[in-house]
Amino acid sequence: MEKICKNCNSLFTGNYCNTCGQSAKTHRIDWSFLMEDVEHGILHYDKGISYSLKRLFQKPGEEIRNYIAGKRVGHFRPLSLSIILATVYALIYHLADVKIISTTNSESIHHMERVMKYYSWYVLFTIPVFTFATKTAFKVNWLNFSELIIFEAFKSSQRLVVHILFLPVFYMLSAHPGFISVVNYILITLDFMLILWTNSQFFSHVKLSWVVLKSLVAYLIHTFIILACLVMLVLAGNYFAITII
Repeated sequence: MEKICKNCNSLFTGNYCNTCGQSAKTHRIDWSFLMEDVEHGILHYDKGISYSLKRLFQKPGEEIRNYIAGKRVGHFRPLSLSIILATVYALIYHLADVKIISTTNSESIHHMERVMKYYSWYVLFTIPVFTFATKTAFKVNWLNFSELIIFEAFKSSQRLVVHILFLPVFYMLSAHPGFISVVNYILITLDFMLILWTNSQFFSHVKLSWVVLKSLVAYLIHTFIILACLVMLVLAGNYFAITII
């Protein structure tokens, strides 16, 4: 039976318009419609995130490789996932007034606050930096840069989950700056272990000893670039502040 699309007025058969894709079921908007809309939106949003995160802590390297190959049903978009998790991290940090550095130096605290103010942008910036570092260390030629960005976005989300889970620990240790340093060292170690775990599965054709070495090189390249950029930003900020004064 042919139907007239209420969106583009085309004739079509089936459940969706062949021209614009609108559903044939366009009931009048009522409370049932509103509840269905909210339920679908929340469940789709929640299930996509929870599914991706669950898979990232089961067989991360294999899952990311499959995603790049085209098996993407059920997953939340990786870059969006990183941004959302970074936003959650920054929100908890600000609302709970969490201290994640042990220093009492006012300038260092000021710079940390500036980073946290734009934390989602900071995370978004680190992903292509890590991508460059991984491509350089592993000499990846069988994936393009965009595909490697997806790889690093998933890894970033993986690490962000762990960092979010550690925020209550930082909060409880706010009066003990010495312990905060210890927790930061633990987090750095966990970050590298997660990177190594994921890389060993993703680059399964490479010997484990080489994966360890190349992962370390990539981590050092990333750290050097980020620190260099932060130093340049601080110096530029100080220069303009002096110039204005």
